[in-house]
Formats: sequence, structure tokens, C-alpha cells
Amino acid sequence: MAGVVAKTRITLEMIKWEHSIFALPFALTAVLLAAGGWPAWRTVGWVLVAMVSARSAAMAFNRWADAELDAENPRTKSRAIPAGLLSKSFVLGFTVAAVAVFLLAAGELNRLTLMLSPVVLLVLLGYSYLKRLTRWSHIGLGVALGLAPSAAWIAVRGSLDWRIVVLTVAVTLWAGGFDVLYSCQDFEHDRKAGLNSLPQAWGLDAAFLAARLMHLAMLGLLVLFGFLFGFGLWGWLGVVAVVVLIGYEHAIVSPRDLSRLNAAFFTMNGVIAIVFLGFVAADVFLR
Repeated sequence: MAGVVAKTRITLEMIKWEHSIFALPFALTAVLLAAGGWPAWRTVGWVLVAMVSARSAAMAFNRWADAELDAENPRTKSRAIPAGLLSKSFVLGFTVAAVAVFLLAAGELNRLTLMLSPVVLLVLLGYSYLKRLTRWSHIGLGVALGLAPSAAWIAVRGSLDWRIVVLTVAVTLWAGGFDVLYSCQDFEHDRKAGLNSLPQAWGLDAAFLAARLMHLAMLGLLVLFGFLFGFGLWGWLGVVAVVVLIGYEHAIVSPRDLSRLNAAFFTMNGVIAIVFLGFVAADVFLR
């Protein structure tokens, strides 16, 4: 039992479960808008369980599927599986357990969430293989995160409103854009290994341009989203804050200076998601 606990702790460190913060605030934004305020605690609790377990399953499966690739990449060879800290079988077992928890949470929310859960799992787990097939794998990651607002809306309402799909597309472009930036670290290795990415296919300058265009489109969709949901002052301040933070994110990295990429990828994206949730929550509760 002590060994299982220790391996589980290593697994949670490996998948960086705390980075669930990227998509979770957008899911909670949808929860607030769908409920017109704060829904029942039971609903919020199962949404949180579903979000964390889904991401945990996706990340653990990604590490399992990419174990051999990670071992060949100098940047990732110290990860738990190639470093010998975890076996592939243990990580696969963790993935199965996380999937089971996700399915339980989906079933506890409503019938539609349970019916759609296999589709969500197909997207979350299938992303791991896209880099072997297409340079647009970044969009696959974007969709995996972008599903969060629509899934959360369905969890509250039991149906889908097309307006929340606007936020799903916005989050898809946001996440896809920062994945393009993050993959710039590996563009030389990807070329040698035959893996696909925009930096590998187009070079760093074009990849940065693509990420910027994706983020500009994301900001445009946030403006549309604000109009669709009738944002007041606080909501619009949230949109402005995201514009400023996205601008700062792009200001601290460039094709010739990737030294602050981790700060842009991990810190700033978490801040962006939380800030947007905070302003939308204020807009909902302070009107």
C-alpha cells in the first residue's frame, strides 16, 4: 500500500494535476452563466470531480503513449516513466481509474453528460496520437481544453446552448495557440524524430505568427461572447484584462528568446483563466 501511495504521488507530480487550473476556470464560468448564479453544491462538486479526473486521465495516458518518445527527447527524458520511477503498467492503471471516476461523475450529473462522456474521452485520449499524424495537433489539444465550458453548461442545464460554444471555440484557439508556443522548444527534436508540429513544419517565426493569430481570433470571440451574454462593466473589464495578459504573454517570448516560455505557458495561462472567471463572477453576482 505504501508503494502504491508513493507511485500515485509521483504520478500526480508527473501529470502536474494542479494545471487543471487551465480549463477549470472556463468550466466554472459556464457553470455560473448556465445557472444564472451559483448552482447546487452537488453540481459544482461533480463538475470539479469530472474536470480533474478527465484531465488526469488525459495527461497520464499521454505520458504512457509518449514514454518511448520522451526517452529520446533531452527535454523530457527525466520524466517518471523514461527515468524508471514508474512503470507503464502502473500509469495505464492510473489512467483506467481516472476514467472510471470521470464516468461516475458524468453519470451523477445528468443523462446527457453520461451519453457524451465517451466522445469526450475519445478527444482527450486521442490527442496523444495526433502529433504522429498532423502538424495541427495543437488544435486537438485546444479542443480537449475547449470542451470544458460546453461540458459544464450541459452538466448544469442538461442541454447545450450555442452561445457557450463561442467560449468553447475561444478556449480552443487560446489553448492551441499556447501549445504552438510551447512546442517551439522541441522543433529541432521533432524534425529528427519525424513528429509533427507547426514549428517543425514552418519554423519558429511562422509558428509564432500562427499563435498570435490564434490568440487574436480568441480575443475577438471573447468580445462576441460578452455581447451574447450581455456583459456589464465587470464582464467587459474581464475581457480587457485577458487582452492585456495575452499581450504580455507574447511580449515576454520571441522566436529568438524562449527562456521565459515556461512563465508564459504555465504562470500566465493560469492567471488568464482565473482572472476571466473572477470578473465574470463579479458580473453575475454584482449586477
